[in-house]
Amino acid sequence: MGGYFSSAAVRARIRDFLGGQTPEAITCHYITAGDPGMAHHESPPLPVERLEHCFASENEIGRSCWDREYLLADLDIEYVNYDFPAEVYLDPGRSFGLQQPVTEAATRILGARGIAPLHLVSGRGHHLLWTIHRRSPTFARLAALGRVSPALERHYAQPAPPAGEDVHPELGRAYAGLAYLMEYLGHEIKRAAAWRCRIPVELTAVLVGPIERGREMISIDLSEYGDPLTVRTVRVPFSPYLKAVQQRGILGAEISADPPVLFCVPHEGLDPAEVLEWMRKPDRVAAHAERCTTRLPDCSEGTAGLLDAYFDSPLHRFHQWYYSQEPHPPEKWPETYDRTPLDPLPSCARHILQNPNDLLLQPSGIERVVRVMLALGHHPRHIAGLIHSKYARDFGWGAQWHGYEPSTRADFYTRLFSGLFITGVDDLVGFNSQSAREQKLLPEGVCRDNLEPYRQSLLERRRYERLAHRPFNRLFLPAEHL
Repeated sequence: MGGYFSSAAVRARIRDFLGGQTPEAITCHYITAGDPGMAHHESPPLPVERLEHCFASENEIGRSCWDREYLLADLDIEYVNYDFPAEVYLDPGRSFGLQQPVTEAATRILGARGIAPLHLVSGRGHHLLWTIHRRSPTFARLAALGRVSPALERHYAQPAPPAGEDVHPELGRAYAGLAYLMEYLGHEIKRAAAWRCRIPVELTAVLVGPIERGREMISIDLSEYGDPLTVRTVRVPFSPYLKAVQQRGILGAEISADPPVLFCVPHEGLDPAEVLEWMRKPDRVAAHAERCTTRLPDCSEGTAGLLDAYFDSPLHRFHQWYYSQEPHPPEKWPETYDRTPLDPLPSCARHILQNPNDLLLQPSGIERVVRVMLALGHHPRHIAGLIHSKYARDFGWGAQWHGYEPSTRADFYTRLFSGLFITGVDDLVGFNSQSAREQKLLPEGVCRDNLEPYRQSLLERRRYERLAHRPFNRLFLPAEHL
């Protein structure tokens, strides 16, 4: 990179994003360092004192979302193509153009509440970031809202690397409350933008059928809120973006021989065409560092307005209903979730539950199970309990759950996908046998059952307010549909 990190402005902007210009002033708990063989989020947590070493090594640098003074809100929007992953690098103008209705809707919705986020652009999309001060009334409201499972409480009470610190209980609850708020924001963005987009817009990267150039979609990626605060990171502005180099083995011959080295840059002061051009040129990026800011804005007051809107929304009412039941504890699983009859399930959902590693780790696998189980009359909190019971069994997970918390993951995705449907944001357009085959989640021939009765059952349950009502384990189809 030709001495890129020798720029004093680049170093200063990175430190600003970490929270301060000296190790003592930096507020994030740790940093991460990626290289051509390892992504930054796969790096072990490093003390902030290692920042100079990262500069010298020209690392891809990340920072923890876990912060000493703030709760960090991160909205991640990106282009995903399952068939041609190099598309975003080969034709960035098109890939970023497809995202424009989503980013415009996001900034408009946030701006209406007085939230002016730091807008970063990286190799595949955008991050909109802001903070809520831990001494603000908004933080207290989020902490009062959030629910943390006993398992996650135990996780947060354990010393976490690199400094052996734990997560204060109030911070853990506030992060959980922020997850509900970000779900609401995702709903509002999808409602406002999906109809303007030529390709699907989804919350998290679920599989879709082929569109213009393969199976492509825009992901409003909320997945970080399904994991403990201690493990999630975000790439810092003015860091190299090495994903194309790290993934050269799957990008195809067109690009793998000479993958681009890009940079994560603030959008401030640049039009879209300039961003896409400058992020490939180290000298231009370094010059941009001299005239922009990377300080994370404190939007505590604006977030309070967004929180008010959430409390007045169908999603908040759904969350109240969702948490009105408790999942069965592990000691009850042999007589509850382990006895869940699988015969009423279509072959695809049955196959996912019987082969959860790694089908039940994929958002699309969870989505399929959630939809089918809702169609059969199960309460979503117990669907989450069933998924958790699979995560807790020995299916050869290896180190998959190291640092993560299975019940939180199961709860988050079940709540996300059931909430999208029950609030009317998702009308099950892609929940049919043809789409299931086109998504290629499962081996050919596994999706052999007709999904239409399950789709109709779900729509009728929502229409007649018979979700999680008896009869259990059979489809709900009123007489006119029989």
